[in-house]
Amino acid sequence: MPRRNVELKARDADPERSAAVCRELGAEESGVLVQRDTYFRVPRGRLKLREEVGAEAHLVSYLRPDRLGPRESRYRLVPVEQPDGLKAALSDSLGVVAVVAKSRRLFLWENVRIHLDRVDGLGDFIELEAAAPPDSDLSREEGQVRDLRTRLGMDGDLIGVSYCDLVLGSAPSRSSS
Repeated sequence: MPRRNVELKARDADPERSAAVCRELGAEESGVLVQRDTYFRVPRGRLKLREEVGAEAHLVSYLRPDRLGPRESRYRLVPVEQPDGLKAALSDSLGVVAVVAKSRRLFLWENVRIHLDRVDGLGDFIELEAAAPPDSDLSREEGQVRDLRTRLGMDGDLIGVSYCDLVLGSAPSRSSS
């Protein structure tokens, strides 16, 4: 059974202010993650190999609509012992769509991961991921995301697509209201 969360992403004009708000909320700062996501061509959803400095690699498959605002994501994380071999096999079989490199400052608040991301070639973003238990109707998680959206001032520049799409230059889902 896939895991689920409620996500929201926006450009972050002031990452230091966002970090200060996270601390004011009592969110626990959990360090900076340096990640490289290799996205593969698939007929449905998205598939990426996430390699992280100092941590185990994971194959991540997910289904999430491309739209502004909070959205449900269904995903699977599979630990990978041999990321180089898997990346070569998937590249040969499926083809690589894009590679996204980023540094991610991680804050944890209740069941929500708050990511202050600096994405190579794209800039600064803030992303919320409210993890949902299997039996959740997602109302609690949507409420948490709405609350954090307001507190963090995320309404100005929402992003409705993945970093992969932004790297490829296909970012039609964006608001300035």
